[in-house]
Amino acid sequence: MEINLKRYLFTKSILVSDGGESPFETIFTLANKFNIRITRGAEKAGSHLIPFVSEMIGENIPEAFYKGFPQSVRKLSPDKLLFDQLVHYTITYGFGDFSRAGHSVMEENFERIAFKENAEIKDFKILDEKQAAAALTFIVEDMLKGTRPLNDMQYRMLKTFIGEYGYKIQRCVCKDTLIKLLLDTRDMYYSLFLSLSDVIKLVDALNYSAYQNKNLKKLNLKNRDRKFISSIINSVFKNGNRNVKDCFEKKALWCGLLHHIHFKAESPECAEFVRLMRGKGNMSAYSEFEAAINDGNIIKAVLCLNFNKGQGALLRNLNYILSRCKSDEDLQFVINSVGAKNAVILIQLIIQYSNYKFKGERTFRFTRYNNLKVHTETQEEVQKRRSLLSAETVNAALERLTENLKELLRGRVGKTYISANMYNIAPPIQENTSSGGYSVLSKGSRVHIEEGKKIRAFIYWEKVDDVDLSVIGIREDGSVEEFSWRTMFDLQSEYITFSGDETSGYNGGVEYFDVDIGLFKKAHPEIKYLVFNGNVYSGIPFSQCICRAGYMLRDSIDSGEAFEPKTVQSSFKIDGGGIFSHLFGIDIESNDLVWLNIANDRNARVAGVLRFDYLMDYFNITSIINLGTLFEMLASEIVDSPEQADVVVSDEQLNAKEGAFVIHSYDFEKINALIN
Repeated sequence: MEINLKRYLFTKSILVSDGGESPFETIFTLANKFNIRITRGAEKAGSHLIPFVSEMIGENIPEAFYKGFPQSVRKLSPDKLLFDQLVHYTITYGFGDFSRAGHSVMEENFERIAFKENAEIKDFKILDEKQAAAALTFIVEDMLKGTRPLNDMQYRMLKTFIGEYGYKIQRCVCKDTLIKLLLDTRDMYYSLFLSLSDVIKLVDALNYSAYQNKNLKKLNLKNRDRKFISSIINSVFKNGNRNVKDCFEKKALWCGLLHHIHFKAESPECAEFVRLMRGKGNMSAYSEFEAAINDGNIIKAVLCLNFNKGQGALLRNLNYILSRCKSDEDLQFVINSVGAKNAVILIQLIIQYSNYKFKGERTFRFTRYNNLKVHTETQEEVQKRRSLLSAETVNAALERLTENLKELLRGRVGKTYISANMYNIAPPIQENTSSGGYSVLSKGSRVHIEEGKKIRAFIYWEKVDDVDLSVIGIREDGSVEEFSWRTMFDLQSEYITFSGDETSGYNGGVEYFDVDIGLFKKAHPEIKYLVFNGNVYSGIPFSQCICRAGYMLRDSIDSGEAFEPKTVQSSFKIDGGGIFSHLFGIDIESNDLVWLNIANDRNARVAGVLRFDYLMDYFNITSIINLGTLFEMLASEIVDSPEQADVVVSDEQLNAKEGAFVIHSYDFEKINALIN
């Protein structure tokens, strides 16, 4: 089985066997090195699994700048710590010598205590290739039912699976996925699933992926790509998916595209479309909608949008429409018009209105090219804005949206058992900006850190000289304190310790942060949240190097090596097209680790120059909606034991009845298939 498929199954706690030689020795090694327990398929274990698991979790990780981290770091004075780094920067960035990994010149010899910490057991099962292919088939079919764009790891698995097993897609809801497959394979079969209006989206994706150009108004496509796009347009007309009216929404872009590719229509219907796009009229539904809004006729505007574009468009424009209501009659009409056809949009709006900001500048988040884009209103925009809603309007909309979601999901699954930890897991509704890997959770999900444990965050890399790990503390008022290579020489302590800034890691570099949450809380009572970040200071995209991040839970005694695979709770590959990523956060008050896992489109090489207030919404998602409350809506009945349940929602090893549908926190595909 191809390696990308094995890597993806590893994220589902599945190992794929190529043969079962030396099963006892393999199982012993997996337990001894990684704390992995095999719950099924032990007879299939083979020695080839050991290097694979080492790659996925980590074993042979290079030494940090301070080899004796964390104890040796705390013994050095701020002057010595600063001197160490200045010497290192002089050798690397000063003299340009990145040939060997740098280490402290001030650190004394250090002897480690043998590892003797308590570590959580990781449960895995082993499948042969036939069983693994069957498991992947179910995953792929669920994945294709989801409306949300895939992250890089998901898409890589899908594309590999199609190529290796000749899988033929019969249905794919997400147009972004179809467009990627069409662009990568140039197989016109995928154009059968596209509508005419999707062509502009396809050109945008092509323009960025092949030419690194984000401006559709300035195309400079090669002849091969011009012919390809022309063939797609003509193919769509042959297939009958010609939603011409929707194309008027991007009429100017269509006009420019048709001119740029020297388009020649192959049918009278296609020729008429070209004439319309080049003409002066505009028959788009949004033109009619905007005209009604400008006339103050909210009821007509809503009816127009519902009839021409459907409930999804009404939901996406709900904030704008509500802000234009001039009377209670208009307001009630809009709220009563909100239907329940798209669960994902309903969930997004419920989260948005629950976090609604009534004062100050607002921050808008959206994704493009699988990166998060953020815009915070300027003071001029604040003064000119017309879309601020009252608390009464927000509450009324929130109540209606919640009722609609419950009605939409009610009774989709049978008797359901839900473990308590699932009330800490967020719904996986926007994971395309995420990195994939072992024990990665959806954005906003929480993992409680028990007393006596500290978090050791790590990032290690190859094929690039300098990747940085940093921590940003966020106060109640939104102001920040930076803990990074720029500041830690004067901030090293028992409550937060940094392993030193490694700037010569082309052949292997690593950085760590230790945070003892209890001690940190006492030292910095004004800081409410911590955010861990990874960024490529060298300026090379993560996709062009090897970079893995994650965290361990360690005892305060600091036994063993700095990197102990047994204690790794999550390990994921950062592989997006940018240079900046938010990894996870800590809620200081609750002692929870909060998943962020966001590829940010900012080109900042230093974390401390950014704003972080837009991340605050992620810290309270689970208090608004979570997998527990979601499956309460989906269930026909909630039962008290897994033996009674048709559906078991849990990460625990439970005695579910035969044939029960089991859903784990990492089963993003199953969850999205159920709610779409």
